[in-house]
Amino acid sequence: MTLLRDMCYPTPRELGLAARALADEHPDEVRLRQAGTSRAGQPLWVLSVAATGGAPRGADRNVLVVAGAHANEPVGGATALSLARRLLDDPTPRAGCGWHFLLCADPDGANLHRTPHPDSLLDYHRNFFRPPGPEQPEWAPSLLPPDRLPPETLALTALIDELRPVLQISLHATDLGGSWVQLTRDIPGLAEPFAKSAADLRIPVENGASDAAGWPSPGPGIFVIPQPGSEAAGAFHPEDTRLSTWYHAHRYAGTTAIVEVPMWASDLVDDPTPHPDPRGALRMLAERLTSDAALVAGVRGRAHVPQDPRPYEDPAAAPLLRAVDWTLALIPQVAAEWTAGAPAEATAAYVASIDAFGRRLSLRAAAMLLRVLRAREHPAAPGLDRLVTGWCEDFAARFGARWVPVATQVEHQSRTVLAAYDRLVAAGRPA
Repeated sequence: MTLLRDMCYPTPRELGLAARALADEHPDEVRLRQAGTSRAGQPLWVLSVAATGGAPRGADRNVLVVAGAHANEPVGGATALSLARRLLDDPTPRAGCGWHFLLCADPDGANLHRTPHPDSLLDYHRNFFRPPGPEQPEWAPSLLPPDRLPPETLALTALIDELRPVLQISLHATDLGGSWVQLTRDIPGLAEPFAKSAADLRIPVENGASDAAGWPSPGPGIFVIPQPGSEAAGAFHPEDTRLSTWYHAHRYAGTTAIVEVPMWASDLVDDPTPHPDPRGALRMLAERLTSDAALVAGVRGRAHVPQDPRPYEDPAAAPLLRAVDWTLALIPQVAAEWTAGAPAEATAAYVASIDAFGRRLSLRAAAMLLRVLRAREHPAAPGLDRLVTGWCEDFAARFGARWVPVATQVEHQSRTVLAAYDRLVAAGRPA
């Protein structure tokens, strides 16, 4: 695929329109249907591309690709459409396999995160939104009882129950860093095509991802989520990952791959050099995280913004404030985990990944709070604006951030998805 130009991240509405056009263009091979409705009444669209020689639901096996599970990671929808078109041009992966694309798992959240083509990290955070964990479709089962699950989660799990996918792909992105893949089960041979794609497209491989510290790694940037009872250190998670929708496919002998790609790349996360003092570095990063969070919490307290912001004219105020408070409540737990220690032989890439994770936590809380204060022309907004601006500039400068064109992000995710399916079939994983 020749990358001739950059593109914008599509909105949920644009995804639906593009999918409808594709289905109308290929009525015998493509089907668009509604799998559910969001909390705000928006449709949850599923685009299906038929297995060669059969209808989309009559395949020997199915692949489910989930896009837009995190509102602030918008590349997945563009990747889903690109993959659907590729499958029509080259039907080889459709031999006996139906491909299904949930185009946006959280359209409400996606509409609150309004950054179709950010020019900088600051521009990206100007209209930033990421809902709290219990409101994220994939994570909700890890944090809520079954009778309180949001409709987006129920629609996703129902889709998994219907399709029984041999492979579920969840398309994610990171604001700044590198690319990596998390697997609920190993897919032998995936590391080689993944690394080749990243190298071809000049995307660093995040070989010390903070999300996967201590996990089994069959190759650079490939991490297998530890099994229950494992002594692998793992990343800090207040929830049980194995209750997420990633593991719902295991009921049908399926495997889930989570494919991360950066919006801005940094070579610091691809540095395998041993860090001279990882434990000291993590203690310092925990102190900085605690200090930065205190600054945001101080503004939150002094601004006297009510928990239930009904007087606010901006309808985004309530979800933004819920996300701010959830993030601020999470930070002390993260800092305590870092203070407790780090692997004795951690790499520079691992420490850089932790550094980036800590920066983005405080920055996200500040950015979402700033949106609320700006909408009210609150006197605290200019000071918080300066803080957000400074943090974004420091973040970009520290990591040497370089923009990865959207078309390049899409290309890398698409190659990785197809490679994961190819290697899964080659390994004889049961359908």
